[in-house]
Amino acid sequence: MSSVRVRFAPSPTGPFHIGGARSALFNWLFARHCGGAFIVRIEDTDLERSTRESEENILAALRWLGMDWDEGVQVGGPDGPYRQTERLDIYRQYVERLLLDGRAYRCYCTEEELAAEREALLKKGEMPRYLGRCRNLSPEDCFRLEKDGRRPVIRFRVPEGEVINVRDLVRGDVSFECGGIGDFIILKSDMIPTYNFAVVVDDHLMSISHVIRAEEHLPNTPRQILLYNALGWSLPEFAHVSLILGKDRSKMSKRHGATSVEQYQEKGYLPEALDNFLALLGWSPGGEEEIFTLEELKQQFTLERVAKSPAVFDLDKLNWLDGHYIRQSPLERVTDLAVPFLEKAGFIATPLSRGKYEWLKMVVDSVREYLNCLEEITVHASIYFMDGVEIEGKEAEEVLAGEQVPAVLSAIQKKVASREELTNPEVKLLLKEVGKELGVKGKQIFMPLRVALTGSTHGPDLNQIMVILGKDKVSDRLARMLGKIAGQV
Repeated sequence: MSSVRVRFAPSPTGPFHIGGARSALFNWLFARHCGGAFIVRIEDTDLERSTRESEENILAALRWLGMDWDEGVQVGGPDGPYRQTERLDIYRQYVERLLLDGRAYRCYCTEEELAAEREALLKKGEMPRYLGRCRNLSPEDCFRLEKDGRRPVIRFRVPEGEVINVRDLVRGDVSFECGGIGDFIILKSDMIPTYNFAVVVDDHLMSISHVIRAEEHLPNTPRQILLYNALGWSLPEFAHVSLILGKDRSKMSKRHGATSVEQYQEKGYLPEALDNFLALLGWSPGGEEEIFTLEELKQQFTLERVAKSPAVFDLDKLNWLDGHYIRQSPLERVTDLAVPFLEKAGFIATPLSRGKYEWLKMVVDSVREYLNCLEEITVHASIYFMDGVEIEGKEAEEVLAGEQVPAVLSAIQKKVASREELTNPEVKLLLKEVGKELGVKGKQIFMPLRVALTGSTHGPDLNQIMVILGKDKVSDRLARMLGKIAGQV
């Protein structure tokens, strides 16, 4: 059995950020590639901001993206509980151990005192840090301060003059001087552990072998290594994945597009497209191929191919990938996913009859090649649902100005009326007949007909449009357009 054990530990304080999804995916792919375990736990010690609703949204998004987990919230496991707020007694045991060993101490400094200390350091051009005011308090000092109503935090006693070396599987060797860290808090005055302390205890007790996370956590790593060493625990391997930047090379934000997984779900992106896209944000397969299933990603993913340089979030590339998967997916699936968007636009009402559903499949099939995401279907499919046709742009107006147009549309209308129904072979035949009878062909027939039926010079296959609209709607739209043309003469 593989000794690889990785974890994803989100804070349920808001929408599930796309960067968090990328971190989760890298951990999951690494675990599955190595035959190891993927653990999901919840870091909910931010009591004011953490919510169960946010937790549920994160877990639902992981499942939507196809990531399952071997241990953790909702599935259980031998190292639970998997929410930090349910592990407070565990953390306090190790705080007491550090206090007894002299590796930690009680600090009674007020916020005002700490703010003054930070300001003084900044004025001197130094990095703000705690200077150890309470490092050497006697028991009598502590008693006196507590009698005055001060509630202590617990600080870790950072060794002086040491250098912490981080051996990072992505970034190489990185060094930090202890002098720039300062004694940091491990337990707040409300008895809630800080991130750096809780994560070390959890990772050790859950036998995490590799910590794969975003580059922004790299400055936390020396503090965590100090805690591992103080508690006598072996270090996991660390791998810090590069930041995600917008196309302008600035840190990704809302101005670069949607930033949460839920927003992409709501827009109708397919999970396999998002997985494929996220995997390529900072990881390279080593070849030119860019289309990968989750199974293929599991087979190929290694940390050796994770890049140091920042990944660029290119929405155009995501749209290209999603369009590919929309075209490749079974038509029934795409239709089912399109239904909520069409219903919200007022185009259809559910439940759908069998006949209506089969008709809707034809609609979806005719426009899906134009879609970057399913939200866009309401724009491209509107030609089948609108009551009247609005002419779009000067090019369409010029098409209708052709001298042959009235005769062409009138002849087509008569041919349509003579058919019992419109099928693809029937449409091809009647258009051929009109061409022969009027002595016109090609664009002189197709372009006026397209504009008369849709208002545009571009769009789905014309034969498909006529079949999907059906005999009555085609006749009605041709009659209306002939009326408009006649009124303009």
